[in-house]
Amino acid sequence: MADAAVICWRSIRNSASARSAHNRWIARKPFNAPRFLPGDFLEPSAIPQIFAPILAALFAYLIGSLSFAVIVSRLMNLNDPRSYGSGNPGATNVLRSGNKIAAALTLLLDGLKAYVPLWCVQTYGAAWGLDGGTVAAVALAVFLGHVFPVFFRFKGGKGVATAIGASFGIHPVLGVATGLTWLTIAYFFRYSSLAALVAAVFTPVYYQLCDGVVWRSEPGVALALSLMAVLLLWRHAANIRRLVRGTEPRIGQKS
Repeated sequence: MADAAVICWRSIRNSASARSAHNRWIARKPFNAPRFLPGDFLEPSAIPQIFAPILAALFAYLIGSLSFAVIVSRLMNLNDPRSYGSGNPGATNVLRSGNKIAAALTLLLDGLKAYVPLWCVQTYGAAWGLDGGTVAAVALAVFLGHVFPVFFRFKGGKGVATAIGASFGIHPVLGVATGLTWLTIAYFFRYSSLAALVAAVFTPVYYQLCDGVVWRSEPGVALALSLMAVLLLWRHAANIRRLVRGTEPRIGQKS
């Protein structure tokens, strides 16, 4: 009987020791566990970093969808720019209304709506895990928003000012190079469309040429700039035909 009691006591003691060791292992496990566990993705601090690039691109698209040519014209009691001239809701067509202030505001706001989101991503994005890929996505998204605005039945402008604003947002030197290219061609030839075409083609070239000198080239950004250039050329198809025929209106000329 005594032997049975001793055996029972040893069994209880061993079981308690095992439970104690198991509890100590459980207490230590989080410190030795992998950095990201499946359950970690449900933590509030992890969710923003997962969706931040998507939300940034979506926000950029919605900002790009604000057609300031139409908005400024309405606020200043001008005709809808889609109803005269080339029918394009852009600064050049607003200038054909004869109101230079409205045209300047349109140009500025269409550029800023691309520059500001990109500046925010590059300035504050690191804390949210946003990298060069997000910069490329935001640049392309804001440009697509201008060309295919959700608020205006997906009928937008050609994206010249927005593309220049995006180039400034990617890097100020790139923006200066793109803007000077546009200004030079526009000054000597007086064709806004021709200036836009030349600037669109040269922007991705500038970006690649300055790789390792002014900035480190990101493949995603280079691709985004190239896609924007292709879309700009496509949006200017009618202008190209008029340039070939010699019927393209010059800057400030009513059509």
